[in-house]
Amino acid sequence: MRIVGVIDIGKTNAKVAAVDLDRFEEIAVRKTANGVVEGDPYPHFDVERLWAFVLDSLKALQAEHPLEAISITTHGATAVVLDEAGGLALPVLDYEFGGPGTLSEAYERLRPPFTETGSARLPMGLNVGAQLFWQQQTFPDAFAKVATILTYAQYWTFRLTGIRVNELTSLGCHTDLWNPNAGTFSSLVDSQGWRHLFAPVRKADEIVGALLPELCAATGIPNGTPVYCGIHDSNASLLPHLLTRQAPFSVVSTGTWVVMLAVGADEVTLDEHRDTLINVNALGDPVPSARFMGGRAFALLLGDSAASSSFEDESAVVAAEHMLLPSLPEGSGPFPSAKACWTMDEGTLTPSEKTAAVSFYLALMTATCLDLIGARGDIVVEGPFAANAAYLRMLQAATGRPVFADAHNVTGTSLGAASLVDGRHVRTGVQAFAGPVPESFARYAENWRSLTKSHVQNGAGDRQS
Repeated sequence: MRIVGVIDIGKTNAKVAAVDLDRFEEIAVRKTANGVVEGDPYPHFDVERLWAFVLDSLKALQAEHPLEAISITTHGATAVVLDEAGGLALPVLDYEFGGPGTLSEAYERLRPPFTETGSARLPMGLNVGAQLFWQQQTFPDAFAKVATILTYAQYWTFRLTGIRVNELTSLGCHTDLWNPNAGTFSSLVDSQGWRHLFAPVRKADEIVGALLPELCAATGIPNGTPVYCGIHDSNASLLPHLLTRQAPFSVVSTGTWVVMLAVGADEVTLDEHRDTLINVNALGDPVPSARFMGGRAFALLLGDSAASSSFEDESAVVAAEHMLLPSLPEGSGPFPSAKACWTMDEGTLTPSEKTAAVSFYLALMTATCLDLIGARGDIVVEGPFAANAAYLRMLQAATGRPVFADAHNVTGTSLGAASLVDGRHVRTGVQAFAGPVPESFARYAENWRSLTKSHVQNGAGDRQS
């Protein structure tokens, strides 16, 4: 098989890409914004609009580049509850909705310890277990009709094949539902009586089934075209490097969330209060990880049309020691209770200098996360930040380790999902960051670290009074 159609649904944007496995690159892409419906019974993802986009895109791509297989990757922190007929028993909850937090005290008494699941207690609906518990308690009649619980990527696999499965990387991403060391469901699943609701667990690279005949007719894709199980997006970014790079190394997957995964890391005690966790990679192995909402912070601070910055802009920010301190947005990341502030009046910055300062902040947050998970060796940056020289320069200055980036691919998730079909031609195309990294940048990073120490109290990321 040579051409793979990849359905890639992120929190902010969704796309469908045609990936040429021989060239290992995207050869055609269709994109759309991913939005949240703010209606009853709670904010939820508009899966029917996404489904129409997916089908239209598959049809268009098939006409241009005949597809021979389909793979899926999506954001995590999302579960789908189906009724017996395969419809939604409840809408697909937006994990940024605060509803699950209203039952936080009751949920705390039920959830397994961090030592069992590697899942830190996160706000809103970021723990899938908290979502399911809140739905069960708040909508008991609707939840009583749940026949199947699916992880999000595998919901789309179900729409394509009619077959209900779950998958390891999606179950293993801060859900509270999985015990990564034992390789089975956590005690929460049994204590809540959910185990019989979970569809069978499959590996990401397994063929689940063929594209449904009616979808073949609608899209022009041939009958019998295989659909692969699918993968959590951060692990999709990691997979090509797992297949091609020797440990130790770390991958920094950038988007709405910046997710760091450390392969061959030093053994460290993860701090569950600072958004560190254990992910499960596509090979089934536990991987220490950390995260913060870097892409969201970039958008909040700079908007949709951020000015580009030059090395001269960066140097001016470093010389003035103009810094943004953590954390935006609040509630997650390595400083979850700290309130963002500037060391100087941000109004004195030019637009391009502000871009440089924000990029430095994001790089230093990344370096902090990498330290927390014991990362060693090369650092590979994927996604939008891979094209940000200020981010890459400060990341190398702060860590003292080689930084690699692939600025030609906006995201590595689609290529990673395509690797599930055939990994023989995988190549990452990353190149070492070759720009100058003056000693003054390392001093800036050290000063930022000194200032952020006041944000950490008892290892919980709390701001000291």
